[in-house]
Amino acid sequence: MTGRTHIMGGLAATTVAATLTDLDPVWLIFAGAIGGLVPDICHSGSKIGRRFPILSKLINSIFGHRTFTHSLLFLLLVRFLLSLVTNNTSFITGIMLGMASHFLLDSMTKQGIKLLYPVNITVRFPLTTRTGGAVENIVLLALTIVTLYFGKDIVMNG
Repeated sequence: MTGRTHIMGGLAATTVAATLTDLDPVWLIFAGAIGGLVPDICHSGSKIGRRFPILSKLINSIFGHRTFTHSLLFLLLVRFLLSLVTNNTSFITGIMLGMASHFLLDSMTKQGIKLLYPVNITVRFPLTTRTGGAVENIVLLALTIVTLYFGKDIVMNG
């Protein structure tokens, strides 16, 4: 999936979560957008990879693409590191939800992800699509509709 779809996935996940929890919606949704991009730090052509090129190339040379940074192990590591630098539960939850949405979206592609890394098992949906194709545009539209639908409740009640 492309960066814009990952951002919208993080926004959709955290907008829904903001309506179901007492977490601060501003921090939650802001962090969700960031979390939606974080796993692609392993890809130098991604939005986040272009922002941090040296780190991106280093991670890619060690792990490759869609392995460690697309795994539950990486999710736990990021959660641990965030807990060392902040106690903002809304921010941490937003990053985690954004990353989880990224994993889910990339599982919809033919390449899939190594969710259980270092175990070499590829996780993907039975029906997959290619990155940047027509199906991704439909997914992006659906995520946008979800975000707007749940976002209106936050604006009206918040």
